[in-house]
Amino acid sequence: MKKIILILSVMLSSNLMVGQQTMTPELLWQVKRLSVMGLDQNGSTIFFKVKTPNIEENDFDTKYFKMPVSGGTIVEINEDAVNAKDKNISPDGTYKLFDEEVQIEAIEGKDVYKNLEESNAYIFSDLDIRHWDKWQDGSYNHVFYKPTGNENATGTDIMPKQPYHTPQRPFGGDEDYIWSPDSKDIYYVSKKLKGKEYATSTNTDIYKYNLASKTTENITKDNKGYDTNPAFSSKGTLAWLQMKTDGYESDKNDIVVLENEIKQNLTGQWDGTVRSFLWNNDGTEVYFTAAVDGTIQLFKVNYPGKKRIAPVVKQLSKGQFDVTSIIAQKDNTLLVTRTDMNHAAEIFSFDLKDNTFKQLTNINLDLYNSIDLPKVEKRMVTTTDGKEMLVWVILPPNFDASKKYPTLLYAQAGPQAPLSQFYSYRWNFQLMASQGYIVVVPNRRGMPGHGVEWNEAISKDWGGQVMDDYLSAIDEIAKEPYVDNDRLGAVGASYGGYSVFYLAGIHNNRFKSFIAHDGVFDTRSMYGTTEELFFVNHDFGGPYWDKNNATTQKVYNEFNPITKVSNWDTPILIIQGGKDYRVPIEQGLSAYQAAQLLGIKSKLLYFPEENHWILTPQNALVWQNEFFKWLEETL
Repeated sequence: MKKIILILSVMLSSNLMVGQQTMTPELLWQVKRLSVMGLDQNGSTIFFKVKTPNIEENDFDTKYFKMPVSGGTIVEINEDAVNAKDKNISPDGTYKLFDEEVQIEAIEGKDVYKNLEESNAYIFSDLDIRHWDKWQDGSYNHVFYKPTGNENATGTDIMPKQPYHTPQRPFGGDEDYIWSPDSKDIYYVSKKLKGKEYATSTNTDIYKYNLASKTTENITKDNKGYDTNPAFSSKGTLAWLQMKTDGYESDKNDIVVLENEIKQNLTGQWDGTVRSFLWNNDGTEVYFTAAVDGTIQLFKVNYPGKKRIAPVVKQLSKGQFDVTSIIAQKDNTLLVTRTDMNHAAEIFSFDLKDNTFKQLTNINLDLYNSIDLPKVEKRMVTTTDGKEMLVWVILPPNFDASKKYPTLLYAQAGPQAPLSQFYSYRWNFQLMASQGYIVVVPNRRGMPGHGVEWNEAISKDWGGQVMDDYLSAIDEIAKEPYVDNDRLGAVGASYGGYSVFYLAGIHNNRFKSFIAHDGVFDTRSMYGTTEELFFVNHDFGGPYWDKNNATTQKVYNEFNPITKVSNWDTPILIIQGGKDYRVPIEQGLSAYQAAQLLGIKSKLLYFPEENHWILTPQNALVWQNEFFKWLEETL
């Protein structure tokens, strides 16, 4: 194993081997990863865990800590000493909620044919055959409750033998179910659809299950889009996040409250989209996070109750960072986590009186003190249709404006994901800049944080104005004397991978190198193999066989990268995960085969056991080393 690590280290080129002075792939995979576990019963102590990559074991080591909510001494503890308040215990202390996987349907051959135990066949007669990185095997996530104090007690399935998922797949957790304040009801989130309906709809609902009557009520049946994240205030008022449009996963997300059978949208008139929220302690306001101007900030909105006044949204924080979660309110402070492009997540407190932050943890201080950090600049670029577009420009450490630097255009995924001050362990701008590259990061059409209209403009226009936005950004920054115009590259994943494939056919010799990770290469085959059909139905406008839909046909023809592949003439690295069912394997393989047959310098980096992301430490190091080796060879 040590030999493997040594080989990976040697693979770095000489210009990457800069010791401890700048970030390297190996150092990035020493960065500790913090996640909050919660507060104790009286809210005076915060518990959190820190995961550190273990390259030799190809896994992560986990340690547990506690600290006062006001900051101060951090103490390492054993896992069994974590005493965070458990939201899954009913308020009266009688029952505990949990979830388990339950086998409902016979889909595998060995379940259909009991005498054929070694069969690994799947038998389907409808859609919803796979999701994210797993095939549908007939099992479902179900919610159970059981008496507290008896871990061996048998739980009660609130919807036995029913094909529903709670938590939702693939990313749902125990935020998908909660207790009512009186402990009489369980509220849970589910998309109770099957087959083709499940694959083509985003219509999740919030259900109320009564323990006494064992009956279930759909409390959001009037809404056809996403209803998620239910939470009660201290006064017993229910709030949740709601998107209105069925099939549109990136619709405007609003905070809706329910009291005395009356629903009120608190953020409906505000030109933004909510990411997460927390009731304040007295139930009169809601704190929330939202993207704004290339960052994620804290906001609040008042809850008027029965008063005939309109809710008012107010931004609380400002700065070049992302508030990535709101943990809790303690007196006049909020406990939050925060990142920026140079720093992984840490815990901060936010003073609600003077709107200032105080950093409470600094788990990577020694590492950051040992390296020189890049500089992140905010630029505004005028687009071809006369709009002002925010562009982040990340400059290498010890930047010298008298020199010329190779420059990368970064194309964001989503396509409606915010391009904010996030800290990624793969698409890490700190690392890219530390290898001597200027990184150009445009908040092109489709990004939340610049108004709902800007956010929605990319749907059904994947190869339209957004491509002009990319080129406007790189062309403007390339005017700077320190940009080497003979050494421009473009990189991206998912929709960003699509962008790279598309730009490869239209860039008119701007770029000298491309890198596309799990990108959409052929919109037709993408429609035929991706699992969440609601996404392509909305963003492509429908199926490719709808010849009467001019918008749809434009997506499958003019905006289809495969139709421009004859124009490809630039080196390209193509990366593909074998278990990526969102952008399936034929996308990357088709692109690579085309590049090879066209005689273009190209390389395929294939990860058979990874999904849309690269999650294991050793594969991640291979990814980083191949990424920068390719750029060294081609730029």
